[in-house]
Amino acid sequence: MAVVSLLLFGSLWSAVGASDLGIVTCGSVVKLLNTRHNVRLHSHDVRYGSGSGQQSVTGVTSVDDSNSYWRIRGKTSTMCERGTPIKCGQPIRLTHVNTGRNLHSHHFTSPLSGNQEVSAFGEEGEGDYLDDWTVLCNGLYWIRDGEVRFKHSSTEVLLSVTGEQYGRPISGQKEVHGMTQPSQNNYWKAMEGIFMKPSELLKAEAHHAEL
Repeated sequence: MAVVSLLLFGSLWSAVGASDLGIVTCGSVVKLLNTRHNVRLHSHDVRYGSGSGQQSVTGVTSVDDSNSYWRIRGKTSTMCERGTPIKCGQPIRLTHVNTGRNLHSHHFTSPLSGNQEVSAFGEEGEGDYLDDWTVLCNGLYWIRDGEVRFKHSSTEVLLSVTGEQYGRPISGQKEVHGMTQPSQNNYWKAMEGIFMKPSELLKAEAHHAEL
């Protein structure tokens, strides 16, 4: 069984390679680093004790935690074919791999900073329109080496970390919340993961641009 898993992972990794252009694509499974506070976007089956009571979303310093993987998908009620490059300004969903819930925000107050709560919501990848986040970046596409912001499509807050730290039962983890003002606290970068190779669509666009 372990051999099969390794072979499967190997085949996915070889498909990887946004290597040629370093572009982040639909279907990729990634860890996202807040570059100001050096924590990775994280979730787990622990609910907030206040606010919405939904599944909590935090930032962790650990590089190896499997609860920090998120799958990049098309916005609510749409399909985004695996390997489709993510454009700057495109709305997406980020689905937590281990629990199947989507990164979500709404008009609840976050427990530590008093900003807007960010949670994980839905079942088996299906929630509602409050799961949509717009990728803000420079240029045409989300580049793996570049910093991006995630703007909540409905309430327009930016996914942020400002350093507030939880106690038990998630001691040491940082609060993740939504903020209205752009700052260094809301920059994120794709780090570890399985990156789907850019599809033929990108090659077609590049060919068209050359004509």
